[in-house]
Amino acid sequence: MSSTETDPAALPLDALRALRTKLQQDDDVVSYVRRLTQARIDLVRAELRLRREGPDGGSGERITQELPVILGSHLTGGPARPPRPVEDFSDHPLAAELEELTQEMGGDDVISMADDELLAFAVALQAFEQLRSQERKQLFGRIDALSAELVRRYRDGEADVDGLLADG
Repeated sequence: MSSTETDPAALPLDALRALRTKLQQDDDVVSYVRRLTQARIDLVRAELRLRREGPDGGSGERITQELPVILGSHLTGGPARPPRPVEDFSDHPLAAELEELTQEMGGDDVISMADDELLAFAVALQAFEQLRSQERKQLFGRIDALSAELVRRYRDGEADVDGLLADG
């Protein structure tokens, strides 16, 4: 446990619940931005693949035909999670960071980018996605520790089972 993390056993029940909820919300943001990044990576890869397939490869019409599959697999797909209210994270600083990266690399128009620019954009996106993956892994560990402490308190009778609904 790092010095910035609090021992879950040392937290009062309300603080334990509140911290877990906050970390779950943080995970929702990281997950959202990570899926956006993965969709952009797939878009770049699709453009590169279409260019390799022939003289008409990479045309705007062909990449546009692939957009529903690319976006659908990342933005609406994914493993099932317990339902939580859905929020719009597009104005979150992490989403703004992805937008800034995209603009700096010229990735708003992948069709017009040169091959070397596309490859550099893909590398930058992959590095950004890896950071989000590491953040998520850390969040999962902290959420799991908090959840385990909640379970322990219920099991040992330190928390009232009637409060269990508040932990959903």
